Amino acid sequence: MTYTFDFSSFGAYAGLLARGAAVTLGLTALATLLGAALGIAGAWASSAGPRAVRVPIAAYVELIRNTPFVVQLFFVFFGLPSLGVHIDEIQAAVLAMTVNLGAYATEIIRAGIASVPRGQVLAGHALGLQQRQIFRHVVLPQALANVFPALVGQVLIVMLGSAVVSQISVPDLTYAASYIQSRNFRSFESYLIITAAYLVLSMLLRQLMNRLGTRLFAGRAPRNDGAAGSTVAGWRARLTSRRSTRALPTESTR
Repeated sequence: MTYTFDFSSFGAYAGLLARGAAVTLGLTALATLLGAALGIAGAWASSAGPRAVRVPIAAYVELIRNTPFVVQLFFVFFGLPSLGVHIDEIQAAVLAMTVNLGAYATEIIRAGIASVPRGQVLAGHALGLQQRQIFRHVVLPQALANVFPALVGQVLIVMLGSAVVSQISVPDLTYAASYIQSRNFRSFESYLIITAAYLVLSMLLRQLMNRLGTRLFAGRAPRNDGAAGSTVAGWRARLTSRRSTRALPTESTR
């Protein structure tokens, strides 16, 4: 049995494929920003929050990690309207992807927080930094640096998993392939093209995020606990410098 490839009819659908790729990347970008923020908040609450907060967060993480993403998506899109919450397909996709990524990011970042040496926190207290300043300027940057590769991998998983949003008529890459093959009846070629497209998008996104991580977190992850004092002292010096700069009188007030 032989099969003859025929890509001649796909030129007319280049614009549709490009728009599908743009939708996929847009959904991933929004879900990454919102999911990372949710993950940071959840990780902080899990690590330092009261028990009344830790228990619901733990339940949320276990619920999301032990249910299929497509079920979560259908619950958001078909279930919420029953409760009077009406959202369109794009909003439902972003919400479902954000909630999904937020649960995994919570556990990843919590592990990163736990990996920061206790001496960093103690040194911050010794230098007079507030708890909020210690978390924001000392613990969080190092935690994110320690787990950034895991976060990148999870973002890519969410992007690839977003292929199911076509089930609620979101015009992403998979939706474009389904539409094309229903018109030209070349299913193998259609899905071969979007398979290559997802592969290229994943590789480019990984390279982009790795470069971003290198720029953001260069030198922030401590190599040993002995560097705690110097690391926190550096942040203390920066904060003091900023305050001193704001406090300097201007030329007109001298």
